[in-house]
Amino acid sequence: MNDVTPPAKGHGFGTSPVFLASISTILGAILFLRFGYAVGHVGLLGALAIILIGHAVTIPTGLAVSEIATNLKVEGGGAYFIISRSFGKVVGGAIGTTLYLSQAISVAFYMIAMSIAFQPLLDLVYEHYGFLPDTRLISIPATLILIVILLRKGAQLGVSVLVVVTAILALSLVFFFLGTPLDSSGSIDLIARVDNPDDFFKVFAIVFPAFTGMIAGIGLSGDLANPRKSIPLGTMTATLFGMAVYILVVFKLAYSATPEQLAGDELIMGKISLWGPAILLGLGAASLSSAIGSFLVAPRTLQALAADGVLPGENLGRMLAQGRGKTNEPLNATLLTSVIVLFFLSLGSIDFVAQIISMFFMITYGTLCAISFIEHFAGNPSYRPTFKTKWYLSLLGAVASFWMMFKMQPFFAAVAVILMGLTYLGIKRSTDEEQDLAASVQGALFQLTRWLQVVTQKKQSGSTSTVYWRPSLIAISSSSRNRLAPFELTRWICHHFGFGTYMHFIKKPLAEESKREAVEFYADLIKQTELSRANIYVNTIISPSFISAVAQLVQTPGISGMKNNSILFEFTQKDTSELPEIIQGCNYAALAGFNICLLRSGERHFGYKTDIHLWLTPGDFSNATVMLLLSYIILGHPEWSRGKIKLFTAIRENNVDVQLKRLNRLIDQGRIPISHSNVHCVPLSPDTPFDEVVSQYSHKADLVIAGLSVAKLIRDEGSFLKGFDGISDILFIQAGQHLRITDELEEELILTDEDVVAEQERKVAEEDESSNSSDEAVGGMSHTDGEGEKGEKPSEG
Repeated sequence: MNDVTPPAKGHGFGTSPVFLASISTILGAILFLRFGYAVGHVGLLGALAIILIGHAVTIPTGLAVSEIATNLKVEGGGAYFIISRSFGKVVGGAIGTTLYLSQAISVAFYMIAMSIAFQPLLDLVYEHYGFLPDTRLISIPATLILIVILLRKGAQLGVSVLVVVTAILALSLVFFFLGTPLDSSGSIDLIARVDNPDDFFKVFAIVFPAFTGMIAGIGLSGDLANPRKSIPLGTMTATLFGMAVYILVVFKLAYSATPEQLAGDELIMGKISLWGPAILLGLGAASLSSAIGSFLVAPRTLQALAADGVLPGENLGRMLAQGRGKTNEPLNATLLTSVIVLFFLSLGSIDFVAQIISMFFMITYGTLCAISFIEHFAGNPSYRPTFKTKWYLSLLGAVASFWMMFKMQPFFAAVAVILMGLTYLGIKRSTDEEQDLAASVQGALFQLTRWLQVVTQKKQSGSTSTVYWRPSLIAISSSSRNRLAPFELTRWICHHFGFGTYMHFIKKPLAEESKREAVEFYADLIKQTELSRANIYVNTIISPSFISAVAQLVQTPGISGMKNNSILFEFTQKDTSELPEIIQGCNYAALAGFNICLLRSGERHFGYKTDIHLWLTPGDFSNATVMLLLSYIILGHPEWSRGKIKLFTAIRENNVDVQLKRLNRLIDQGRIPISHSNVHCVPLSPDTPFDEVVSQYSHKADLVIAGLSVAKLIRDEGSFLKGFDGISDILFIQAGQHLRITDELEEELILTDEDVVAEQERKVAEEDESSNSSDEAVGGMSHTDGEGEKGEKPSEG
């Protein structure tokens, strides 16, 4: 039988320590030393604005912390635990490191502020002995005493001291509110301030550390009996109570002294107070309590960082993660924190230290609000907090945090962000943790995509307009590794104007083996899209037959929310063994009303991508617009930036002049967007096969586009596709939609031509299979039926 030792637990505190740690830090040194300065320089209205803006950050942060805490099984580490378990240990470790530093440096800040409470004593020494002692003679010994106490007694004594210190703090505030105005008139001027006042954002930067104590109590999460209850209740109560006290204090200051008096004396509250020494006691108590609160929290954050293995050095991490006794007191983490505190104490500048901690705390607050905002939209089933805030409050907190951070001190804000980024990169390289910021962001993007697709579908329902048509293309190929032509064509068509899905077809039954193969192909396709910067969606489809795969795809909704309207098939010039299946697939797609693109790829791989030859015949009136649009869309890709289109119209010899005049008129009117020099009328003799004419004029073209009739393709079993000798890459198109580039284009371009009527009548006569020789002659002229928009009913099997 194995002897299993249960993990060490904390002290089992209730809500009171969370409230006391937070409120004693909120009502800290800045309240006593800098609120008078703020009212003197920005006036009462400005001071109220600072309080409101500050709480536009702290209240959403408090709500976000409360929400996340009621979703997670909160353990030791406080705010770090909440961040890391929401964003992952990599991001959480980066933010947690900066959070720990700000907490540790805060101890030095509060101890320096506490030493200011002894300024009257230092002035007395100066009067009697002629020299003014440095405040560090008080702050450093007091810090050493505090370190010894915390090392010996830990959190239990710290919480006991918080109770006493908070009582002194409350008493000092009572004496202040009972005080009388320095000016016997006693009045309030909302906008009165000193001449040449400091900038509003400078004043805000100086005062903001007063608001950073809101999450101080979260650091005790590992010592709470029920953190899911204590953290929300204690944090929000302290935040709202502190805000109320701030507002009362600035009204009292504006009522009791002039702006010059408020701005010129940092201990002005002592002169207003009913008993002056009470303010010094309150300042010392507030600073000491804030220092104790930060000293309790910082080592526990460091201990949690070490336990998660995000700190450099395995031995260092193991040492810092160790705790003492049943309560798991962070002894080693406290020692390291003490070294950091003493270093910043030796600097002695309260303003320098305040700017550093303000930046780090702002990053933490903004991140917590951002987490809550993202989780509102991520739709994560595992995120089910019992307490929920509003998404717009979290967004307000995140935006306000980062905006004010750069408004306060752009340099220190940039330094804080850079340090956090470097820390993130270091942790990313040294850990195998897979959970990252991407998980939450992906969830939010998925929800946004779903919403956009639903909205798009509703907008498109009932709409039949094709004036603003764009391709939504599905390409299917079973030779993705051997032939890049279909992938490349899909990439070009869907670069900007269209939406595309490239599907690799695996002709196997759905089983474990085929599934593994699909996963491997999918990874290859993802890498292929990254390397080629393709703006298309890729996937695989497993099916026992090509026809069943096509039947599934033509019923698949488009990834953009727009219904798919086009499909691309491909075969090679040298290997036509796939043609029977492709022809059946074309038939299914035609029945579904798809625009059909059938690519015959060759060995030139689209050559230099400079010439696209587009061939129209009188029978292509239903395909012409799609052919033109796709030509221009392909040219829109950067790889075809030097490309141009040449339009060839194959016309009967007896009607060349009429058609040429009509084409010139449409070009002059701008209704066919192509230059005169790129339009060529080719006389077509009934005795000359169409594919030979195309080969004669376009054998050097990088891509040839011609019309297609699926119905006729089925009848001749694809023999038409095997012609066009000398042409490498040719794209056959049958339009399944009635489109137009401009109004009445088709009517003026082809439909009014008598040649079309004659051609249609002649194609009806083709249905008589006894006239095989006549059928072959007509097929040489054009392989597109007059109606040619739908396929035939597929045969059984």
